[in-house]
Amino acid sequence: MTKEQPAKLAGTSLDISAENRTRLKALFPDVFTETRNDNGDLVESIDFEKLKAELGTFSDLFESRRERYGMDWPGKKDALRLIQTSSSATLKPCRKESVNFDITENLFIEGDNLEVLRLLQKSYYGKVKIIYIDPPYNTGKEFIYPDNYSESLETYLEYAGQQGRWKESGAANSKENPRYHTKWLNMMYPRLYLARNLLRDDGVIFISIDDNEASNLRKLCDEIFGEENHITTLAM
Repeated sequence: MTKEQPAKLAGTSLDISAENRTRLKALFPDVFTETRNDNGDLVESIDFEKLKAELGTFSDLFESRRERYGMDWPGKKDALRLIQTSSSATLKPCRKESVNFDITENLFIEGDNLEVLRLLQKSYYGKVKIIYIDPPYNTGKEFIYPDNYSESLETYLEYAGQQGRWKESGAANSKENPRYHTKWLNMMYPRLYLARNLLRDDGVIFISIDDNEASNLRKLCDEIFGEENHITTLAM
């Protein structure tokens, strides 16, 4: 008998855009159509007019000048691009630093949390029951991590150790900075979005925060998780 070979794993993280298109196609298969690109090749695309009809709205959702309720800030589009960026990084086991590595049911992962969240998407998508995070409170003293992926490891190590050029340049998010809130929002948005992907349908997320960004965090969570899913806010 021939031994069945294990399936080969792709070397990149989950393609969030492709996953969203797959979920949309399961709900509205008739809005997908084929068009020709600039090279003359047939490619699958979305008929947004038909999708709007399916959703019962015929207004131009993409008209830039139309006023509508929502949360927006400078850099939000770039934060969305970060969500859709795949990763070819790998989690490396540290057996010498571990306890009962082969039998424990616990994992402790050290690294940039955005990069790690990307890597967890394939294995833990929709499987996590509880998430607790304690993000920077944006008091004007913390470093707000610059999402620079041309040198992600170096940047992360400098940020985590508060050393190197980030310390020398005084890169804390000062309250005098005109982009004080937007820098924090741009850091939080992709991380919360990817965390939501990991939650089960009955999963919950707990977030610690103080008054500096409490209102912005609530609006951010309403957009990502849905306002109807907010349970309560506890003052400790």
